[in-house]
Amino acid sequence: MDYSRYTDLKVRRLEPGILELVMGEEGAKLSTATARLHQELAEIWLDVDRDPETRVVILRGAGRGFSGGGDLSMVEEVTRDFAARARVWREARDLVYNVINCSKMIVSAMHGPAVGAGLVAGLLADVSIAAKNARIIDGHTRLGVAAGDHSAIIWPLLCGMAKAKYYLLLCEQVSGEEAERIGLVSLTCEESELQAKALEVARKLAAGAQTALRWTKWSLNNWLRMAGPSFDASLALEFMGFTGPEVLEGIASHREKRAPNFPPAPDAF
Repeated sequence: MDYSRYTDLKVRRLEPGILELVMGEEGAKLSTATARLHQELAEIWLDVDRDPETRVVILRGAGRGFSGGGDLSMVEEVTRDFAARARVWREARDLVYNVINCSKMIVSAMHGPAVGAGLVAGLLADVSIAAKNARIIDGHTRLGVAAGDHSAIIWPLLCGMAKAKYYLLLCEQVSGEEAERIGLVSLTCEESELQAKALEVARKLAAGAQTALRWTKWSLNNWLRMAGPSFDASLALEFMGFTGPEVLEGIASHREKRAPNFPPAPDAF
C-alpha cells in the first residue's frame, strides 16, 4: 500500500504487520487539525483496511500532546463558506464511520492534551491507552456548537450517560487516570511507558487469529452502528451551529484567550 500521499500524518512500518500513524512533529508544539490533517484522518482508514501488510495500527501524537483542536482558521472558514462546511461535515462523518468499519485493529496512545479530530479516532480505537497525565477534552460546547463528531456515538456507551453529559456539557477535562476509572479508555500507564505499552498490545493483536479478531470487532461495533442515527443527528446539529452567533463568540474568546460571553438562546428553541 502506498501511503506517500499522506503528508500531515506520518506513516511508517514499525515491524511486520504493525503500522504507526503519527500526528504532528517530534519536539514541536501541539498538533492542530488543519484542513489537510482533518482530511487525511478521515481517509487513511480506507487504505489501512485494504492494506494486506497491516494487521494493527498504532495512532499517536508527537510533540507536547496527542492532538489539538481544529485550526481556528479552518473553523472560521466553516462558519463563512457553505462548500467548506459541507466538506468538513462529510470528513467528520467519514472519520467516525471509517474507523468503525476498518477491519484492522487500531490502538491509540494518548498523552498530553487529546482534543478534536485526533480524539475521535483515539476514543473509537479498539484499544485506547492514555498516559495518566493525559488531558482528554471535548471542547464543542465551549466553542459554541453541539457536541457532534464522535461524542454522541461513543461517550455514553463507554462511561454512561451521567458522566457523558457532565463532561460534554461542561467541557471538563478528563485525566488519563480518571478516564480509565470511568471506562472512557481501555488502559492507562505512565507517559514514559506509553509507546512501549501500545507496541506491546499491538504485537499481541498482530499475533492473534486475524479473522477471529476482525469478526469480533465487526460484531462489537454493531453497538456503534445502532447509535448511527444519534450520531448523524448530533453532527447535523453541530454543523447547524456553525451558522449561528454562538460559535462566533466561541472563536473570538479562543483567539482572545478569555471566557466566552455567549448570546441568549433564540426563543424558537
